[in-house]
Amino acid sequence: MERLQKVIANSGLTSRRKAEELILQGKVTVNGKTITELGTKVNPSDQIEVDGEIIKKEDHVYFLLNKPREVLSTTKDDKGRKTVVDLIDTDKKIFPVGRLDYDTTGAIILTNDGEFSNILTKPNNEIQKVYIAKLDSILKKEDLIKLKKGIRLDSKLIKPDKVKVKKTNSKNNTCIVQIIIHEGLNHEVKRLFNKLGYNVLKLKRESISIFNIINIPSGKYRPLTIKEVKIIYSLKK
Repeated sequence: MERLQKVIANSGLTSRRKAEELILQGKVTVNGKTITELGTKVNPSDQIEVDGEIIKKEDHVYFLLNKPREVLSTTKDDKGRKTVVDLIDTDKKIFPVGRLDYDTTGAIILTNDGEFSNILTKPNNEIQKVYIAKLDSILKKEDLIKLKKGIRLDSKLIKPDKVKVKKTNSKNNTCIVQIIIHEGLNHEVKRLFNKLGYNVLKLKRESISIFNIINIPSGKYRPLTIKEVKIIYSLKK
């Protein structure tokens, strides 16, 4: 027997975290009975429905996408705007692992493997993400020191793994900063710089763990290799 949220995630419908939310919202039934308790275990023969849809286990697929600007990191949009799922040619029900803001570009992974998604997004696994940010003014040395020591967001001290000024433009009073983090707070990079009085003009995520988009044009993607998937599973704590 396996936990219900894990079975839902492994079906490819959504991530384990989202599966837990669906259970708590009363949107999941097992053999016709609504389940709202996390940790409920089910048998392989049990019929599980999410929002009235019977879930079936699919073969897992994995994609690394270089997300363009003005594309949503979600599976669908009520306003008809383009999503990251629209950019992937597959008949599987995939979803994005984590999020990138509407105006943020770069690396994002899509899959139908809930456990894989859970490994990449769980804070305890400390999955590093590399961002390149363009700021609206040159980062002061004292602010760089503050950033390296850590900035408090949502009552939590966020300490980047690395921060480096890559380029400055005295004429336009802007700079390019590389920042490496492993937390997963919403709008984290923008909020860190905002706390210090800087606005992020452009933001790009160059890599997630071992995955980078160096050779992937904007709007394009590639499938992950079996070896890469196994490496991520080996990071599970």
